[in-house]
Amino acid sequence: MSVPKGPSAAATLLNDDQLTRMIHRDGSRSLKVQKYSGNVPRGRHSCFGDFPPEHMRGVKQCKMVLKSASDPNLGSGVPFTGFGGASRGVPPGPGKAGSTTKRPVPKSQFRTFYERGDLPVQIFHGSQAKIAWKVDVEKLDYHHYLPIFFDGLREKEDPYRFLAVQGTYDMMEKGGAKLLPVVPQLIVPIKTALNTRDPELIATILKVVQVLVLSGEMIGEAMVPYYRQILPVCNIFLNQNMNLGDGMEYGQRKRMNLGDLIHETLQILETHGGEDAFINIKYMIPVYESCVLA
Repeated sequence: MSVPKGPSAAATLLNDDQLTRMIHRDGSRSLKVQKYSGNVPRGRHSCFGDFPPEHMRGVKQCKMVLKSASDPNLGSGVPFTGFGGASRGVPPGPGKAGSTTKRPVPKSQFRTFYERGDLPVQIFHGSQAKIAWKVDVEKLDYHHYLPIFFDGLREKEDPYRFLAVQGTYDMMEKGGAKLLPVVPQLIVPIKTALNTRDPELIATILKVVQVLVLSGEMIGEAMVPYYRQILPVCNIFLNQNMNLGDGMEYGQRKRMNLGDLIHETLQILETHGGEDAFINIKYMIPVYESCVLA
């Protein structure tokens, strides 16, 4: 497998965050706003944990108001029928299905283990963003550490995200034969991250899945029984491409276009998944066409 040139995947995410902060200076897309809306898990109150409830009396709790499915305007004060059944306006149509709406990102085990100091990794403070392993990567227990790092791929806050993404790539690069037995333990973290429906997290997971399949023999075939867990979200975002007409997408070097990234991932899964890969992909994504069969 050829080593990609340029910054790593974790460094690219850091650069994108800085670019987003420069473009949206009003803070509308900041991490603080995502935490307030509940899409990103909040951290602890201090390094020793959360404060007791009796010490949090002056802090206002955030309450999210959910609409009723049977009555979308419940509590909004908009009446549509008067006394005796007389019409008092035209009711609005049904709301959006929300299949591509972002879901709240659950808190990962990686954050808990890192805050307790149970992970043999730390940030290397230098001119470039790197991580420093306290032990040799080849000597790690992959059954224990690799699922934890995969679980941290859904983090959107640094340093958790940077350590999880870069650590995952380092472990897959030097894993060798240790990767194949751990594949069943990686399905739940992959599925949880994809179910957030966050385009950034989906792109990160798909890139990791591609590298995982190409990191060793039989890994692609070992993932075939789990297509029903990881491919439904790919079917939703399959046609989400950049409609630019005759323009040029200058951000294609970042590989953030979900439509192209999903097609590329499906082709890798089919190529390295054996003879049963295509029929299982076709079952979950009916519009997929084989890249192997003539």
